[in-house]
Amino acid sequence: MKKSFIAGLVAASSMLFLSHPSQAGISLSGTRVVYPAQSKEASVVVRNQSKDDVMIQSWIELPDGTKGDLPFAITPSLSRLGGEKQQILRIFYAGEGLATDRESVFWLSVQEIPQKAKDDNALQIAVRQRIKLFYRPTGLSEKPEDAPSRLKWHWSEVGGKPALAVANDTPYFVSLARANLKAGASAYPVATEMIAPKSSKRLIVKDYSGSTLPANAKVEFASVNDFGGTVETQSDVTK
Repeated sequence: MKKSFIAGLVAASSMLFLSHPSQAGISLSGTRVVYPAQSKEASVVVRNQSKDDVMIQSWIELPDGTKGDLPFAITPSLSRLGGEKQQILRIFYAGEGLATDRESVFWLSVQEIPQKAKDDNALQIAVRQRIKLFYRPTGLSEKPEDAPSRLKWHWSEVGGKPALAVANDTPYFVSLARANLKAGASAYPVATEMIAPKSSKRLIVKDYSGSTLPANAKVEFASVNDFGGTVETQSDVTK
């Protein structure tokens, strides 16, 4: 798909601007979108749960929250959605510019534009929902569902505080929902983050006063899969 086609889609969807009242009440069909490279497009469904028509605006951002120069287009980017109706947002990739040996991640934002208030003194709030968009190249080694069990956990420190260093050697992102360091009958919460492909992070172990790794320690954690569900995994922790 050529960049000129992408630009055309953006221009066409931008022409859908209409001035119309809106009320809060939109929802998305998922908590994340996975875009396989072999697909022509990815999509997400927006539902209007209110009885009134609403205006919705959609866009894609870089991981740091900036728009930048992105190889994606989303259509429609601006549209009116009828009361108790739903609409499919389609995402297109230009076919160049992203890594081919690992996943890339972006933010998909969908915002409901506030309607004109009937009361001049009323406070209007623009409600925005933001979910992760993962671009997944073809031919990656291993399977995405195996990535959590492939994480390697090591005892570490951050600023003199106990921590776990976690290494992700897979080409997939692993989003940690929760984690605990298990030592016998005790469990200590571990700070959680999304671990990028081919990278490592140090995660603080909370409420643990020891200075060394407990004997037979393990880490139990939950990660988020492609469908937004959580998968429980247990791994050894090495020194």
